[in-house]
Amino acid sequence: MRSVQRNMLALLDALDGEPVTLRELARRTGLPLTTVHRAVAPLVAWGGLERTPEGLIPGLRLFELGQLVPQRAQLRELALPYMGDLYAATHEVVSLAVLDGTDTVWIEQWSGRLAPPVPSRVGGRLPAHVTAAGKVLLASAPAAVDALCAGGLDRHGPGTVTDPARLRAELATIAESGLAINREESAAGVLGVAAPIPGENGPIAALALAVARRSRSSPEAMAPAVRTAALAIGRAVERSPTYDGARKQARRPRRDAPFTE
Repeated sequence: MRSVQRNMLALLDALDGEPVTLRELARRTGLPLTTVHRAVAPLVAWGGLERTPEGLIPGLRLFELGQLVPQRAQLRELALPYMGDLYAATHEVVSLAVLDGTDTVWIEQWSGRLAPPVPSRVGGRLPAHVTAAGKVLLASAPAAVDALCAGGLDRHGPGTVTDPARLRAELATIAESGLAINREESAAGVLGVAAPIPGENGPIAALALAVARRSRSSPEAMAPAVRTAALAIGRAVERSPTYDGARKQARRPRRDAPFTE
């Protein structure tokens, strides 16, 4: 039973925003094709997966469950007015993200027709060292930094920092300044800036803004507005009587933690 559960979780973890075939799921997970067939059937019946002519996509059941996550719902509700103001002032991509293990996970994002093609999306994740939001959160998460450096710093864009010593030095500077800059580290042509949203025991999330390299804007020019909005969200969280995350750092267990019944 436990192996079946593991297989189903592996399939869900292998999904992305595009339809995926059974063979591709088998390749991504390393599971035999017959095992993928057996694990997909109950997920489709439950509503976690949906079949399309092009392949499998996440089902509405996953969307419904995602809306119930307290951290996302409460923090998102408190942050939305400030994210909206920042977007109205800049018309750039505005994102709200948290640290999950060694990954940046986006829980809200505003973007318009003039926005750069960023690699992030709501519910998506990237290694924290390749995003401005991730770096600003790593600056106060030494255990996550150690894990990232031990596993190797994968390159995602032409500016990705892949040297552990250089990353640690940059994070020390970020810890002092309270701002992180992304210089084409997650993807070519995308720049960004992020500031931490403060909580009682450290950052609970990060507010980030992305601009295209070709844009007249620059991360440095946008930094004061991002910092101001992040501080305002932090004050809103502190005043909220229902947000428990204000009293602890908002980090969930690593997604690769051992499965237990």
